[in-house]
Amino acid sequence: MTLGFAPSTAASLRSSSVSASRLARILEPAEWSAAGVPLLRNPREVVSGLHSRHTPTPSTAVLAVLDHEDRLAASASFVRRPVPADGWDFRNALLAHLRRVIPHDLRRRTPVRTAVLLYCREGDERWTEEDGAWMWGLRDACTLHGLRCGAYITLTRGGWQVLGEGRGGRRPSSDSLPLPLGDGPAELGRLTPRPASGSAEPLRRAAAR
Repeated sequence: MTLGFAPSTAASLRSSSVSASRLARILEPAEWSAAGVPLLRNPREVVSGLHSRHTPTPSTAVLAVLDHEDRLAASASFVRRPVPADGWDFRNALLAHLRRVIPHDLRRRTPVRTAVLLYCREGDERWTEEDGAWMWGLRDACTLHGLRCGAYITLTRGGWQVLGEGRGGRRPSSDSLPLPLGDGPAELGRLTPRPASGSAEPLRRAAAR
């Protein structure tokens, strides 16, 4: 006598288990707001600078690392793979790009630098499960790289929105042309990281499209 599940039943159970695990790697807006994410001093400046530097289109994630004065230390952009939204996959992608553009801060007792994520997508500014998966992935990637988890920003046709803060604007949007770096509100693009000696060094950037 053989005991076990019929193939269709076993497949259904596996599918349910995978779905439950994926949903567990999503942060709801209330959880994100309660996490104490540091506020950006000038979110419009940050968004405009990253938009000018990386010119994101829908499904593009722009990851930026800011120093203690909200100056850009490093940034990277990449296109999300067309797979179901899963915080685990997003975490791995974000962590891989962090490792390419900036050393970790795991030896510090308290994180000094902050990682911010801007995600360009279709739809409106309302929270989606995909956003929740990016939030989970950003938080986990920051922990593993010794960074503070910073703002999560969506960029859509309607403009940009800092989720959990209620701050946003109509420009830039996913449809707008990028401003030249150093022009108007894109001031972030002019900033270069500075080592302890105070001398400027080239901005490290990785862009995978």
